[in-house]
Amino acid sequence: MARRLDICIPHWDETPDIMEPMLDSLKVQQGVDLSQVGVIIAFDGPDATELPLDEWRERYPFAIEDVHPEKGGVSNTRDAAMMHSSAEYISYSDADDMYSDVCGLNIVFREMDKMATAQELQMHGVNPKDARPGFDVLISCFREETKDPKTGELTYINHDNNTTFCHGVYLNRQFLIDNDIHYNKKLTIHEDSYHQVLCRELAEPYRARYCPMPFYLWKWRDNSICRRDKKYILKTFNCMIDSNSELIDAFVKRGLFEKANYYCVMLCWDAFFTMCKREWVDQENQEYRTATERHFAQYFRKHRSKWEAVPETEKLVISQGIRQRSIQEGMLMEALTIDQWLDRILELYPE
Repeated sequence: MARRLDICIPHWDETPDIMEPMLDSLKVQQGVDLSQVGVIIAFDGPDATELPLDEWRERYPFAIEDVHPEKGGVSNTRDAAMMHSSAEYISYSDADDMYSDVCGLNIVFREMDKMATAQELQMHGVNPKDARPGFDVLISCFREETKDPKTGELTYINHDNNTTFCHGVYLNRQFLIDNDIHYNKKLTIHEDSYHQVLCRELAEPYRARYCPMPFYLWKWRDNSICRRDKKYILKTFNCMIDSNSELIDAFVKRGLFEKANYYCVMLCWDAFFTMCKREWVDQENQEYRTATERHFAQYFRKHRSKWEAVPETEKLVISQGIRQRSIQEGMLMEALTIDQWLDRILELYPE
C-alpha cells in the first residue's frame, strides 16, 4: 500500500549531521502513523557524499529510500525523487530543513482528509458531488532562521506569504503527474519559484490551501551562499529572468496566454524597480548590472508581445505590490518611466 506522504530531499555534499535534524524532527511527530511517511534522498551523481543509510533505517520509524539519478543539479534530483515516489502526497525539503513543531505533520495529515466547505465550493462554482477531499497544493507559513547582519545573532523570520520557496509546501503527487509539473532541469538557481507558481496556477482553486501555522523551519547554514552573500540577488537576477522565461513558456505550452502575459509584466516591473535600488547603481556592481541588462534585453525581445498585450491600467495594478516592496528595500526615485527604460535597454543592447 502506498504511503500518504513522501519527503523528497536532494543531496550532494551535505554531511550526516546536517540532515539528521530533519530526520530527528520527523521521529517525534505526534498524532501521525509514521509508517505512512517516507523520506526519499536523491543523490546528485556519483560524487555525492556518502550517508549512513543503513544506520538511519535502523534508527528511524519511517521508510528511508535512496535514488541515484545522473548528476544534474537540484532540479534534476528533486524530480527524480518525485518520480521514484508512489505516495499520495509529497513535499520537497532541503537537507538543512526541519519541523519546528511536533504537531506539524498532524496538521498536514488533517488537511489531506479535509473537505472544502459548502461556501468555498460555491465560491469557486464547484458542485459538491464533484468535490474531492484533500488538496492539490498546501502552502504553509514557515520560519526562516537567519543571522542579524550587525550582531551575528540568530533570529527568526516568519514567511507568511510564501510565493517562492519549497519550504513547507505539500503537493498531491497525482496532480503533479496529471499536469506534467516537474522541476525544470534547466534551472538550478531560483528554481523554486518556477515550480511553486506553476503548481499554484494550475491547481483547482478550491484545492489550493494556505496554512497560517508556522511549523516548518528553514535552518541557517554558514556555507549557504544565498543566506550569507548580501549580493546574492544582484548576482543571480539573470537566473530569475531565466526562471520567469521558462515559466512563461510553460504557460504558453498549456494555452494559458493570460497567465503568460501576467508573469511577463511582473518580471518587467520587477527588473525596472530592482535596478532602481542603490546597490545596482553603485560603480562596483557595474559588471553585474551590465550583464543583467543585456540578458533582460534578450528576454524582452522574446516576450515583448506579451508585455504589449496587457492594457496600461492592468500593468499599473500589477506594479503596485512590486513598487511597494522595492521602496521598502531601498528603491531610488525612478528617473525614467518604465517604457522609457525598456526603450533604453533595447537601444543599449541591440539584437
